[in-house]
Amino acid sequence: MARRILHIDMDAFFASVEAALNPALKGKPLIVGGEPGDPRSVVASASYEARRFGVRSAMPIAQARQLCPRGIFIKCSHGVYGEVSRRIQTLLETTTPMIQMASIDEANLDITGSIHLFGNETALAVCLKKRILEQERITCTIGIASNKMTAKIAANECKPDGYLSIPLGGEADFLAPLSVGKLPGVGPRTRETLESMGVMTVRQLREMPEAMLKR
Repeated sequence: MARRILHIDMDAFFASVEAALNPALKGKPLIVGGEPGDPRSVVASASYEARRFGVRSAMPIAQARQLCPRGIFIKCSHGVYGEVSRRIQTLLETTTPMIQMASIDEANLDITGSIHLFGNETALAVCLKKRILEQERITCTIGIASNKMTAKIAANECKPDGYLSIPLGGEADFLAPLSVGKLPGVGPRTRETLESMGVMTVRQLREMPEAMLKR
């Protein structure tokens, strides 16, 4: 039986939880972080409405205010996010016992032996998304592939509230046109180095001689 891994990622988790607690915040440019008046504070989470202004996680709050002056800035609700995460994990365990929490808002599930219970993997993904939305009033994105890395990249490519399945044997074709920066472990400096060598895509990276890559 071909191995199938489901990567699930809660969309703008902290901001989504805050909006679920206070529906008046839904659809607003919401920025969650430390003390709004503290210049050392950074953004912990930003709603997709705020991200349209360029606000990103780990960005200084002061910079986020410049980019999104009409944003709604609130402090993190410590403890609440962990409780929601634990409830979601309990829900995931009803699908498969083979779960690896990657962070408070991400998990990898080996669904190889569970797919038949739902008919197919799309039905399984739809069921999970629906149950999380009904229980927690937040959306999530799901990517499915033969391994964790490809499943995570698939999820990143269809956020927010998306679903993307990469068929067995289709991993290389899916990854080939993507920017090398989409690969886990390729940060800004590594990406800059690769691009200076003319390596812009995963396809070009795959075609590079191994000796050149080692250098």
